[in-house]
Amino acid sequence: MERLPVLTQTIGAWDPEPLGYHRVVLHVDEATGMARAKIPWRRRDREPEKQQLVVVSEQTGATVGNVVRIDINREFGDIAFEPIDGAGAYWVYFMPYTGTTKSAYPKTGPEAPTDSTDPAWLDRSDVDAAPAARVVEIQSSGEHDAFTEMEWIATREETEGVLARHPDAQFIVFPEDRTRPIRMTTDLPARWTSEGFDGAFKGEALRGEHYVFQLGLWAARGTARDVEIEFGDLISEGGTIRAGSFRCVNSGGTGWDGQPLEKSVSVPIGTVQALYCGVDIPTDATAGSYRGDVTVRSAEGHRHTVTLEIAVGEATINDAGDDEPWRLSRLRWLDSRKGTEDEVFPPFTTVGVDGDTLRVLGREVELGACGLPGSITSFFSPEVTEIIETGREILAAPIGLIVQVDGAQTDWRETARTPVGSGRSWATWKTTAETSGLSMTCEGRMELDGMVDYAITVREEEAIDLDDIRLEVPLPEDVARLMTGLGRKGGACPDRFEWAWDVEKNHDSIWIGDVNAGIQIALRDEHYSRPLNTNFYHLKPLVMPTSWSNEGKGGIRFEREGGACMVTCHSGARRMETGEELRFDFRLLLTPFKPIDTTTHFNTRYYHSHAPMDEVAEAGANTINVHHANEINPYINYPFLRPEGMKAYIDEAHARDYFVKIYYTVRELTTRAPELFALKSLGDEIIVNGPGGGHPWLREHLATNYIAAWHAEPVEDTSVINGVLSRWHNFYVEGLDWLARNVGIDGLYLDDVGFGREVMQRARRVLARRRERPILDLHSANQYNERDGFASSANLYLELFPYLDRLWFGEYFDYSEPPEYWLVEVAGIPFGLMSEMLEGGGNPWRGMVFGMTGRMPRVEVNRALWRFWDEVGLPDARMIGWWSENCPVQTGRDDVKATVYVGEERTVIALASWAEGDVEVTLEVDWDASMSAPEIEGFQPALEIPPGDPIAIEPGKGWLLVLETQG
Repeated sequence: MERLPVLTQTIGAWDPEPLGYHRVVLHVDEATGMARAKIPWRRRDREPEKQQLVVVSEQTGATVGNVVRIDINREFGDIAFEPIDGAGAYWVYFMPYTGTTKSAYPKTGPEAPTDSTDPAWLDRSDVDAAPAARVVEIQSSGEHDAFTEMEWIATREETEGVLARHPDAQFIVFPEDRTRPIRMTTDLPARWTSEGFDGAFKGEALRGEHYVFQLGLWAARGTARDVEIEFGDLISEGGTIRAGSFRCVNSGGTGWDGQPLEKSVSVPIGTVQALYCGVDIPTDATAGSYRGDVTVRSAEGHRHTVTLEIAVGEATINDAGDDEPWRLSRLRWLDSRKGTEDEVFPPFTTVGVDGDTLRVLGREVELGACGLPGSITSFFSPEVTEIIETGREILAAPIGLIVQVDGAQTDWRETARTPVGSGRSWATWKTTAETSGLSMTCEGRMELDGMVDYAITVREEEAIDLDDIRLEVPLPEDVARLMTGLGRKGGACPDRFEWAWDVEKNHDSIWIGDVNAGIQIALRDEHYSRPLNTNFYHLKPLVMPTSWSNEGKGGIRFEREGGACMVTCHSGARRMETGEELRFDFRLLLTPFKPIDTTTHFNTRYYHSHAPMDEVAEAGANTINVHHANEINPYINYPFLRPEGMKAYIDEAHARDYFVKIYYTVRELTTRAPELFALKSLGDEIIVNGPGGGHPWLREHLATNYIAAWHAEPVEDTSVINGVLSRWHNFYVEGLDWLARNVGIDGLYLDDVGFGREVMQRARRVLARRRERPILDLHSANQYNERDGFASSANLYLELFPYLDRLWFGEYFDYSEPPEYWLVEVAGIPFGLMSEMLEGGGNPWRGMVFGMTGRMPRVEVNRALWRFWDEVGLPDARMIGWWSENCPVQTGRDDVKATVYVGEERTVIALASWAEGDVEVTLEVDWDASMSAPEIEGFQPALEIPPGDPIAIEPGKGWLLVLETQG
C-alpha cells in the first residue's frame, strides 16, 4: 500500500483562542458548490472523531456552515464543505477547545463536534463527485505549539510493515538523534517506519562533549522487563572511547541524597520507551569516526543490537557542552553530588563534640539515656541579634521514648552506646536498649544548622499487647509561649490541645518555643515521602507513618501542668507480633538558627522587577529580584535560555554595586526546557504523575500522566509539577553553580519549593563558594486553607530557614491577626530571620515594629521610609523588639507594641496598634529624651510630643518617633 503522505509543517499567525493552535491549509482551485479533502494529519490524540473541526475562508474570515465529516480518524480526515467564497484558500482548524487559556491555571478541553450543515445543501450535493481541495500544509500558531515529526503517527499498515521486517523480534530499538526527542509512548512516529531506518545511528560530537542520543525501545510483541543496556567500546583508527564512558539516565545514577540510584525499566507491550544515553568524548580524542555497538536486553532473554557511529570533530567544547542547552549534555547533571561535601559555610561553625555534648552555632545538646536529648540549651539573646554566654534551657526534663504495657510504664535498659563520631558539619551516634521483650536501636545525627534527626527501630522479640509507645518532650512553661503547626494558626501557645493524624491535612510537625529558644518536632517513619504543596497537596499527600499514626489511634497532646508543658506524641494501643519492627523516627529543629543581622537587613532594599537601572536607583533600591515571564528570565524555573541577556543585565547592576537575584526554584517546570521529554521518559521520578488536562499544549504534547501547573500568558509559558525529591534536585544544584559562574547571579528568589533542607543546604553551600554574600529568599502564599491541607507556611518550610536571608510571607496572610501571629507566621524573628510584607501591600506601621516593609515598586511608601532610615542611621542601630525582656520602652497596652532602634546619636521608636479603635498611649521610657515624629510621606505627618504627653494612634496605624537623648 502507498504510504500516507507526511504534510509540510509551517508556522502561521492567528489568535488560537478558541479555534486552537493547529490548522490545515486547503486550496480550492475552482468555484463549485462543494469541495472534498482527505487530510493526512497523522494525529496523536486518541479520539479525533470526538473533536470539533471548523472550516474558515481565508478571503473573508467567514466560518463555513456546511461541512460533512465523512471519515474522521487518527490517520486522516475525510471532509466535504461548501467553498462559500469560491476558489481560494480555506483553513481547517481541527483542534478547537473549550475554556480559556487567559488564566494562571487554564482549564480547557476538546470542543465536541456540532453539526451546522443545512440538509437542503447536503441533499443537492453529490459528495463522491465533489472536486478535490488540495491539501497544502499543516500550520501551527507558534513554533513551540507545532507538532514535531516525532508526533506524526505511523499508520497501521506502516506499523505492520515494520513487524514484517522483524518477524522474530519481541522488541525493536530505534536509535534517534537528540534534536528529535521521542514524544509518543503508544505510537511509532512515521519516520521510524521507513525501510532501513532502524539499523544504525550516526551522530557528530566535539572533543570534550557529553554527547547524548536516544534509543527508542518498542515492545512490539511482548512486554520487555528489566531492560539492560550494554555499551561496547567505540573504536576509530586513531583511538578508542571506552564503554565505561557511557551512561543511560533511565537505568539509574545518583539519587537526590547523593546515594546510588538503581532504576528498573520495563516496557509494556505495544508501548515505546525512550532511553537517553550519553557518552563522554575525551578532550584529547583523535578526530575521526568512531564505531561500536550498543545492545539492549530484556529479562526474557531477548536482545537488539544497534550500531553507533559518532564522528568526533577537531574542535573542543567547553563544559562538556553545557553552555548550549539543546545539546542535552546537562542530563548528566541529574547525577551531580555537588554541595554534598562535608563543608562548613557562613554563618555556621564546625560541629563541636565533647563526649556526649554537641555544640553548633548558638545551641548545645547533651545526650542522655538511650542517646536521646537530656538537655538542649540556646545561647541566643532575647533580641535574637547575638549569641551570649548565658544559656536558656529548652527542656524541662530529658526527652523520652516511653513504652506502656498493662497500664504501667516500663524503663529502657541501655545495652550499648557507640561514641559520638563527627565530621565538620555533622555528628552521629548510636545506642541500643531493651525493655519488656522489646529491643530498640536509636541512631542519631546532628548537623551544623541545629537539625537533630533520630531513626529509632523498635523490635518485638515476643508477641505483646502494648498500651502505647510515645515520645515525651517536656518544656519549661516560660519557653512554651508561642506555637505553630498541626492545623493551628501561629501565635500564642494554648494551655491544652489535642491533635490526631489525618491524611487530608498537611500536618506532621509542630513548633513550640519562645523567640530565642524553641523546638520543632516532626514525626516520620522509613516510608516518609515529601508531599506536594501549594494547591497540589491532595494530589500527593503525606504518607501516614505506620508507627506514629497507628491506623488513626496516634496523635499529639499538649498540656500545661506543674509549671511545665508536656508535648506527648502518642501512638496508641497495638499488638506487636514476634519479630515485628516499627520505625519511630522523629526530627528536631532547634531554633533560632542564627543571629539576625539587622544592619544587612536594613541596608538591603529590594526592587521586584526587571527594570532599568536608573529606575531602580530612583526608587532607592539596591537589590533586584528578577521574576520570571520577562525578557531575560521568560520561562518558569528554567533560567538557562537567555543567559546572554541575563548576564548583561547583572553586569550592569554589579557596576553600580547592586545585587541581582533571580526567580528559580523547583516545583513547576516550564515545557520549554529542552530536557522535558527526557524527564518524561523517567516515568514519575521527576514529572509528578497526575490527571493531566490544563492548557491545550499540555494535553496535545504531553497527553497524560502529569499535573498541569502555572501558565504565564505574556510569554505563553506552560508548566508541569515536579515537586517531589528526585534527581532533578541534583540538576538544580548543578544549575545554580553554572549560573553563578557564567551569569553572575547573587542569589535566588524562591517562590515556594518542592524540596527539603538537604537540597537547600546544598544550594547554599554551592552559592557560598561563588559569592562572598549569597542571598537566598523564600516567598510563600499562605497555605492555611483546605486546598493546601491547612498548613502553616512557617512550620512547613522551617527546615529551610537556616539557609535563607529573608522571608516574603506573602499572599493571603492576614495582617489583621495579633502581634504573636505576625511574630511566628510572618516575621521570621524566632528563627533568626527577618521578613517583608506582600498581601495588599502590607501594613507599614505594624511592619516597622518587626523591621518589615512592603514590596517595591508596588509600595511607594518605601521610598520615604528608606530615606528616613538613612537620615536617622537606623541600619546601624541596635534593634530591641517588643518581644524582648530588654525593650526599654513600654506602651502600657497589650494591643499597642513598641520596638526600639537604639543608635549612637538618636533612638527610633516604632509604634503600632492592634486595638479595635482609636487609642492613646503614654510611653514609659528608661531615659530622658526629647521626642518627635518627623514627616514621612505616605506614613505620618510631623508631630512634636512634649514629655509625658499621650500619643494618639488610629486603628491599624502607628508612628515612627525619634528620640534625641538628653543625657
